[in-house]
Amino acid sequence: MATINFGGTKETVVKRKEFSLTKARKVLKNEVIAVIGYGVQGPAQALNMKENGLNVIIGQSKAFKRDWNRAVKDGWVPGKTLFDIEEACTKGTIIQMLVTDAAQRVIWPTIKKCLNPGDALYFSHGFSITYQKQTKVVPPADVDVIMVAPKGSGTSVRRNFLSGAGINSSYAVYQDYTGRAEERCIAIGIGIGSGYLFPTTFENETNSDLVGERGILMGALAGVMEAQYDILRKNGHSPSEAFNETVEELTQSLIRLVDENGMDWMYSNCSATAQRGALDWKPKFKKAVAPVFKELYNRVKTGKEAARVITICGRKNYQAALADELATIHNSEMWQAGAAVRSLRPKEQAHVIDKNTKGISGRKA
Repeated sequence: MATINFGGTKETVVKRKEFSLTKARKVLKNEVIAVIGYGVQGPAQALNMKENGLNVIIGQSKAFKRDWNRAVKDGWVPGKTLFDIEEACTKGTIIQMLVTDAAQRVIWPTIKKCLNPGDALYFSHGFSITYQKQTKVVPPADVDVIMVAPKGSGTSVRRNFLSGAGINSSYAVYQDYTGRAEERCIAIGIGIGSGYLFPTTFENETNSDLVGERGILMGALAGVMEAQYDILRKNGHSPSEAFNETVEELTQSLIRLVDENGMDWMYSNCSATAQRGALDWKPKFKKAVAPVFKELYNRVKTGKEAARVITICGRKNYQAALADELATIHNSEMWQAGAAVRSLRPKEQAHVIDKNTKGISGRKA
């Protein structure tokens, strides 16, 4: 483990240099890792572990034909490495709960009855444990309960693995029955291809993750983009111009500069006019949205967001309603303009994207 200074606060992280893949294989040599769910995170984590030499099987309900067929297409063999959920759980010693949060609540009785003393119950999100009064997911006392939470979608986990970069992940131990929970946890983190791992708790991961997804990572970003696009269009700017100034320049240029060396470096490499305007308006936006983030964190912390997820996502017609919501975004002028803009990107750029994503399974989180 290494101690790193994060903005004046020292934290301990686990890097691949200190906890090698060879060590991870040794820790997990007698384990059968049963990945339950082949939807979003499941394909990426399972394929990465398999290609890293770990013993992996898949548990997937045949009722979800798309996910079952994807597993078969990816090389998992029915009856050998691909089973229904209950059979996979009886064979596994580390049970990875990678179905949706709502689905975990539904399948938990099946999972629970298959757990043996000394098994490990693994999550990639702390939701079910943090809100166990609502989810009813209460692990027995004689199993390890661990978590590795990649900081990205399943697509990114797989893509970064194939490129050799890895993706940052947090990890936590909720229950250590065997005395080996932490090393099992870190070994899995290395096995799925994490670039480095940083410690957290189930509760902290849940709170930060729900706030992040609803906030800057997805909800706030999409909302702010729509607001700016609409203002530009109402003031006579074309769809192409509005989209380029709202999305394309951010994703294809500026955010890459932030990725390389930080926000200040991006500011330093823009025009004086852009730099001055950004510095002047940043505090205005921060002041405007701070109350919204305060409300959001409070709703997450008190379990109100969890209750909404459990209620809404558990409805029988949820998938149809979700498809309608996503179609509304897809069919909006802004994102139709985006499709047109992307079609105009140089073929060389498109080729690189195709090459990087070739063979990747999983949907965006």
